Amino acid sequence: MPDFPFPEGYVLPVDKPLGWTSSDVVRKMRVLLRRLGHRKIKVGHAGTLDPLATGVLIVCIGRATKRVDELQAEEKEYRTTVRLGATTPSYDLEHPVDQTYPYGHVTEKSILAALQEMEGEQLQEPPVYSAKMIEGRRAYEYAREGEEVRMRRALVNIYEIAPERIDLPDVTLRVRCSKGTYIRSIARDLGEKLSCGGHLTALRRTRSGAFSEQDLYTIEEVERMLSSAPPTQSAPSVSPVSPVK
Repeated sequence: MPDFPFPEGYVLPVDKPLGWTSSDVVRKMRVLLRRLGHRKIKVGHAGTLDPLATGVLIVCIGRATKRVDELQAEEKEYRTTVRLGATTPSYDLEHPVDQTYPYGHVTEKSILAALQEMEGEQLQEPPVYSAKMIEGRRAYEYAREGEEVRMRRALVNIYEIAPERIDLPDVTLRVRCSKGTYIRSIARDLGEKLSCGGHLTALRRTRSGAFSEQDLYTIEEVERMLSSAPPTQSAPSVSPVSPVK
């Protein structure tokens, strides 16, 4: 086996690319590690991001996979853009617009009032097009087959939700929240409060626990660093990462 610290456990903050699933990132890391001779090493992630989202994805390697639940439970922060006046079945751009509504009555004052009401601990209904398990299957599997499913609401906490830019019909928000919060559901709820519908057009996770955007490595950077090490030699350092002792 190559002399490389990953078997001791590392937490690597990756900038998840647009269009990739979180599982795609994990598979890519496994491929890179196999090239170094680590064929049985465990790799996982701490907190799923939708394919149309980018930003902080914590990848756990080796013994660090034991920390997945701990890391996943930490506070998250997002930057997102909600488009008012239209809805989609998935509450984002994964599906085309299914309904449009007038939004001429919406003002900056009404947006601020609605956002203030949305802060705090609450029961949130996840999107039907989500990975929530229902009787052994993912919710999106039922949705894609046209079956109606009842989504069980989950307790979440929205610590802070503030507008960064209002340029109707688009509203860019900064959201600080607990684990399990669906930002797509926030878009839906904001549209409902304003009586005009809404859906996400952009989403980026800017922080997860102690890891923020300045800590991130792109997939290309990780691949260059790991590919530069011959299988029989030590791989280059990829700090900042968190070794598990």
